[in-house]
Amino acid sequence: MNKKIRWIAETGVMLAALIALQAVTKPLGQLVTGSCVNAVLAISVLVVGLSSGVVVSLVSPVFAFLFNIAPNFVTVLPIMIGNVCFVTLLKLVIGKQHTSVWRRFLALGAASAVKFGILYLLVVEVICGSMADALLGQKIGTVVVLAPPMLKLLPTMFAWPQLITAFIGGSVALLISPILRKSLHR
Repeated sequence: MNKKIRWIAETGVMLAALIALQAVTKPLGQLVTGSCVNAVLAISVLVVGLSSGVVVSLVSPVFAFLFNIAPNFVTVLPIMIGNVCFVTLLKLVIGKQHTSVWRRFLALGAASAVKFGILYLLVVEVICGSMADALLGQKIGTVVVLAPPMLKLLPTMFAWPQLITAFIGGSVALLISPILRKSLHR
């Protein structure tokens, strides 16, 4: 099979899995949905490759917003940035697929910590901190950019749960990706 067609098909499967998991797990809360999303992000990069991981990382927050999982559209860009850093660091530190288990989990820990740090900085410190006064009550069309309830909710959602869900989802991916790679003859 042509490499480009294979990449499109596999990335499409990852996107379909991501969208389905977001829709199905939404009622189960942030820890379950976030862990599932991070598992798909990590599987995308570990099985299909970095470009697939980046595509899935960029699409994920758009659907999270459309499904009302991401609480506000001002969080979409920070989530994109955090996701792309997560998959990129995961791929760069793990390197070849035949690295030791310890190196793989060290990479996961580093990638999870970086994603958490980026989301905390961008959402909690910048959006809810230094930019809160400028964004609070502002409208784009009929949509309020940042409402007072969001100012209280976002710091909770974009703190420690981001670290936990990235590590849980990544751990699942580290267990599943070797099986998927073997079944795909890689």
